[in-house]
Amino acid sequence: MKIHPTKSYGKRADRIMGAWIQLFRSYNKIRAKESAYIQSFSLTMNQFQVLEVLYHRGELSVGAITKLTMGTHGNTTVVVKNLKRDGLISSVLHENDKRSSILCITQKGKDIIENLFPNHAKNFEDYFDVLSDDEVDTLFSLLRKLNKAQ
Repeated sequence: MKIHPTKSYGKRADRIMGAWIQLFRSYNKIRAKESAYIQSFSLTMNQFQVLEVLYHRGELSVGAITKLTMGTHGNTTVVVKNLKRDGLISSVLHENDKRSSILCITQKGKDIIENLFPNHAKNFEDYFDVLSDDEVDTLFSLLRKLNKAQ
C-alpha cells in the first residue's frame, strides 16, 4: 500500500490547524456529553442556554440573549416561544419600547436550572481534570486572547 505524504501549508500553519482540530474535537466531545445530560431534563441545548443566561444574568431582551448565547435572532425567537409555552420563562413589554419584550425566568425554570446546574458544573470539572489549575488558567488566557483578537 502506497502512503501519500501529508500536504504541508508551512510549519506554523500546520501547527495552528492541528491545534484547531484538537480544540474542535475537544469541544465536540464535551458538547455531546453535555447535550445528553441536558436532554435528560427534557431541554435542548439552546433552551438550556437561554434559561442559564436568564438565571445568571437576570431579565434580558431577546436581542441581549441572542448575543450572549451566540445564536441567531430567528432561532432564539423560536426557543423563547417554546420556553414560554412550557412555563419556564415569561415576558413583559419593555417600559421604554413597547415593541420589545423583557424576558425573565419563572420559578419552574429556576427549579430546573437549580437542579441541573450543580452536576453541569461538576461535569466540567471532570472534563478538565486532566489539566492542572495553572494549565486551566493558561488555557483560559490563551482562548480569551484569541477570542478578543477576532
